[in-house]
Amino acid sequence: MPVMARDLPFPLVLFALSLLPAFRGNGTQLGDLPARPYDALAVAAIALQCFPLVVRRRLPAVCVVLVAVGLSIDQLRGYHTFAGPALPIALISAAAHLERHRRTLIVLLSAGYAALAVALGRLGSDGVEVYVVFYLALAGAWGIGAWLRSTRAAEAERRRHIAEATRAAERTRIARELHDVVTHHVTAMVVQAEAARYLTAAPDRLDEVLGSVTDTGRRAIADLRHLLDLLDPDADAGERTRSAGELHTLVDQTRRAGQPVEFAEEGDPASPDGRAGAVAYRVVQEALTNALKYAHGSRTTVDVRYGEKEIEVEVGNDGSGSRAGSPGGSGRGLDGLRERVTALGGEFRADRRPDGGFVVRARIPAGDAP
Repeated sequence: MPVMARDLPFPLVLFALSLLPAFRGNGTQLGDLPARPYDALAVAAIALQCFPLVVRRRLPAVCVVLVAVGLSIDQLRGYHTFAGPALPIALISAAAHLERHRRTLIVLLSAGYAALAVALGRLGSDGVEVYVVFYLALAGAWGIGAWLRSTRAAEAERRRHIAEATRAAERTRIARELHDVVTHHVTAMVVQAEAARYLTAAPDRLDEVLGSVTDTGRRAIADLRHLLDLLDPDADAGERTRSAGELHTLVDQTRRAGQPVEFAEEGDPASPDGRAGAVAYRVVQEALTNALKYAHGSRTTVDVRYGEKEIEVEVGNDGSGSRAGSPGGSGRGLDGLRERVTALGGEFRADRRPDGGFVVRARIPAGDAP
């Protein structure tokens, strides 16, 4: 509904009440001028006080000036109409919604009020304290509007900060997903390509390695498409996350890249919820990627245990391999895993072994776990 349509009912009600015989002469009265019967000018003064309130949010300065003029006619003629509360309402709206020339409007209204007080005094109205009290009441109405304005501005600023924080968190999440999805496959492809350089004398083996590179590239494309589904709100929610049940494919791919991996599972991988399974998949994926990078050819073990309340993951290597000619790490992978596991209330550790190897352990709550 338009703003003006929402603001129309109150002026109509105020106008109607001001014309009722029971309310005539019982409104706002400055000074002690005698009440005068209503005439056509009284109706015009009432209308001038009431109907500008329709635009009190669209044109607040125009509204408050017109209402002030209507109240001045009301008081100078001694109608004392029931429409007097329109001015404080107009002042509240002006202070809350006026964007520019606020001080100019205050000076103009104050000067006009002083002129009204002088004019009423010349007409025989006494009592300076009445004018002072009424002016302070109008100043209080302006103060209420200013407070509403500052509150609205503070709320807008708070929402802006929340939006910025949300965007930053989303960028971090996307960067983490890209790291997890791309790094593993690219690392495997680089390792396999490096191995292919030494297999020119063995065409059969060379063809096998190049075929593995091709398969890994296809897998990378599939995972990138999967990531786009993660970012697509219209994608099927059931296809959005990798699960721990896909670890066999991940381990097979790592083996084809030349990493000897021993894989052991215990329990039912379908029992935990999807989010815990996805995090478990990422933990294994990042750990195997690091093994390919920094301990290529070393004996690597992957142990995954599925319980009713949690998934336990342990991936380690003996450190006997060599550093592959793969892209350097940014340190983002392990930090991202720690954030993901901690967000689910779990525990994550990545430590060097005394024998020179490296081990990654994670405990990920699942199911009804808090």
